[in-house]
Amino acid sequence: MNEKHVPVLSHEVIAVLNPKPGKNYIDATLGFGGHSELILEATNPDGRLLGIDQDENALAYATERLKPYGERFQAIQGNFSEIEELASDCKVTGGILADIGVSSVQLDEAERGFSFSKPGPLDMRMDRSQPLTAGEIVNTWEESKIMKIIREYGEERFANRITSHIVEARTNGHIETTTELAEIVASAIPRKFWPKGINPATRTFQGLRIAVNDELTVLTRFLPAATNILQPGARLAVITFHSLEDRIVKNFMRERANPCTCPPQFPKCICDKTADIKLVTKKPVAATETEISTNPRARSAKLRVIEKL
Repeated sequence: MNEKHVPVLSHEVIAVLNPKPGKNYIDATLGFGGHSELILEATNPDGRLLGIDQDENALAYATERLKPYGERFQAIQGNFSEIEELASDCKVTGGILADIGVSSVQLDEAERGFSFSKPGPLDMRMDRSQPLTAGEIVNTWEESKIMKIIREYGEERFANRITSHIVEARTNGHIETTTELAEIVASAIPRKFWPKGINPATRTFQGLRIAVNDELTVLTRFLPAATNILQPGARLAVITFHSLEDRIVKNFMRERANPCTCPPQFPKCICDKTADIKLVTKKPVAATETEISTNPRARSAKLRVIEKL
């Protein structure tokens, strides 16, 4: 693993979370500890941080990386949608961060099956104790379900053609590797419609990864749970990497900040639904051109933040 693994939007995250000594924070998607290290540095000498991750490899790496911070840092394995249970003993006075995305380190590990650049098993599980893999979906699920995943989660316009090619290919034997699947996907998309700058299999792999890890459901559960455990003045910062996730975050934050259900023509609110959060970012914060030039993955990153009232 790369010791110099750099988290996206690091300056922006620190600016909006504004970490301070004496406060408690949660990194709900600990990953390899890049954001957590910055928060712990900013909260010297007595700020505390709880890191949550379902990936045991990432958890072990981050725990070793953050050892110098001693008891100020604690790590726990679990899915961030279960944050209320996992962090039941943590009084979140500072804030919560969630970076929703596969790290570049995970992508580079061929055996994890996230990448089409190196041959690896069709896995794609964040939590390798769960049974469902991308290989099972591709090789055993019915055509209509695979097509729905690629079309809706992958936002792929050629979902029908791709699915047909997958189903045809698997009649000749199991589709075993990531590169094998990527070649099938590429062959299904007319060359003139290949996206510029990215592999033609990118959207299909995105769709499968979301399905394997049930990512949209998990995110939908996480947002209210995280907001509920914030103390007044604490903030929730969420980084997303594609429009499906960003839409969920945007809609949740807007509705929570303006919960009134009264018709617009009513002169005053009579539903008695009052906001318990305020929007810190009315529009998403994006990476600078400087960051994108050194970390292309940051190009699609969007940061949205709310504060508990």
